[in-house]
Amino acid sequence: MTTARETVLGRVRDALALAPATDTPVPRAYRTGRTLPDAERLALFTGRLVDYKAQVHPCTADRTAEVVAAVLRERGARRIGVPAGLDPRWLTAYDGEVRQDSADIPAPRLDALDGVVTASAVGCAETGTIFLDGSPDQGRRALSLVPDLHVCVIDLSTVQVGVPEAVARLVPERPTTLISGPSATSDIELERVEGVHGPRTLAVVIRTDV
Repeated sequence: MTTARETVLGRVRDALALAPATDTPVPRAYRTGRTLPDAERLALFTGRLVDYKAQVHPCTADRTAEVVAAVLRERGARRIGVPAGLDPRWLTAYDGEVRQDSADIPAPRLDALDGVVTASAVGCAETGTIFLDGSPDQGRRALSLVPDLHVCVIDLSTVQVGVPEAVARLVPERPTTLISGPSATSDIELERVEGVHGPRTLAVVIRTDV
């Protein structure tokens, strides 16, 4: 007796056998090369992030440590995790405990952290999306997902207008994590619930002169 699974797979095989042998070209006429002045790009990026309920903190590069420390202090973060390659100057104003992450630390143990501070690879102003690519100053994916607070530092110079421009700056071989606001979902009654699949709070420090 033929099972439903065998029937479905058989039909898939038959369809593949009837499909044309030649590859069908995929049109990729994306809009590319778009630019905006810094002020407009910052305003667009900030607006999208706020729409996603992220906290946004623009600052100049020389105030990075001050702003990062203020964000951590405001959230009561006394124990934070950082990737091994994070710029140590960003934490000089922070007086809490700093733990450097490594692949040897089991992911469940990251839950003991009050928050995490990372850098970023690229940003997309049009969608309010931050791209992490696993570089030494961004760390492994678990580090930015398990703690309840993620403080992400991004340079305005890396924020692109749209998705094609942002993707063009990424290295395809690197693992990419896309972040659009804090983790959130809706229950069956469409009530927003935050922190289900990642950090409950996303604070973005945008360095406007880098």
